[in-house]
Amino acid sequence: MIYEICNWLISVSDSFSFFRLVNYITFRAILAALTAVIFVFLFSRPFILFMHRRSLLDQVRETGVHSAFEKTGTPTMGGVLIIGGVLSSMILWGNWKNPFLLSSLAGMLWFGGLGFWDDLSKIRKRSGDLGISEKTKLALQGLFALVFAGFCAGPLTPLGDGLATKLFVPFYKYPIGDMGPLLYGLFVFLFLIFVSNAVNITDGLDGLAITPSLFVVGVLGVFAYVEGNRIYSAYLYYPYLRNAGELTIFGAAFVGAGLAFLWYNAYPAQIFMGDTGSLAIGGTMAVASVLLKQEMLFPLLGGLFIAEAVSSQIQDKIGVKWLGRRIFYRAPLHHNLQHMGIAETKVVIRLWVLAGILALVSLATLKLR
Repeated sequence: MIYEICNWLISVSDSFSFFRLVNYITFRAILAALTAVIFVFLFSRPFILFMHRRSLLDQVRETGVHSAFEKTGTPTMGGVLIIGGVLSSMILWGNWKNPFLLSSLAGMLWFGGLGFWDDLSKIRKRSGDLGISEKTKLALQGLFALVFAGFCAGPLTPLGDGLATKLFVPFYKYPIGDMGPLLYGLFVFLFLIFVSNAVNITDGLDGLAITPSLFVVGVLGVFAYVEGNRIYSAYLYYPYLRNAGELTIFGAAFVGAGLAFLWYNAYPAQIFMGDTGSLAIGGTMAVASVLLKQEMLFPLLGGLFIAEAVSSQIQDKIGVKWLGRRIFYRAPLHHNLQHMGIAETKVVIRLWVLAGILALVSLATLKLR
């Protein structure tokens, strides 16, 4: 809104030339972050009170960790605050004609809406295990993934001609191959489903998922700034993606909303993000990675989420279902660390540190190629 108004005023009269500031990505990114912070701070307490009054509280799952039951009665669906913060910020500072922004918002809203449905189902059934069925969830995630893959590889793609199906890897300057439309569609399908669910699995301790998410989205915002700039992208041998810089502003809004949410989600949490938040965050990260052609950077950048998801799947699919026994004492990773006697706060902070280190290594790939 403000972006469009300012550009209209500039076109009307030179007296409004000061408003050219809105055409600087860095300026809008700062204001987008601040707007998201203010939104979440303003609405968090009323939202928490509303959730308590309506008894929209988290349904504890049996994880084998006794401390989980101490959190019974904590409001859930805090992802609504994160989504609201990002949306309000983008309404003010985003360029709504930009396909990169629209695609990222679509991913956030689709996966966030799916998580909201899942959270409501668990509350109504009074069980943390009885949300929407796994088949329904995977079908709806897959539907978005297929439409999104078709959009990226189709005639309306915001990516360069033929760029969508090419695969890039960290520490190497050139694409390592072209997957073709069919293989690319399958790749995006699996990537979006895996990443969105990996964040969902990680969200098991107070503040654990949100901070690594900020690292991931923040780094992707830096990549968006580089790839959306013709000079920087050429200098660093990255594909030039015209208008991709808008994802820097989107990422800044997300970081602002996430930081403000952490104020209430840090131990002891006053609110949980729920599937509403974890699926929205996962969908956002997956869509942004695909749009920036950094899908293969995610195993490094989002290494914590990968470890959490893989440990959970090994325990469930291979250990319990195939071998008939547990491979780890507990799964996913954070619960295994708790089982080893490490305090919850120490587990969370140590995993934050690891996620921060991975983010720094990922930033190094900008130059080390």
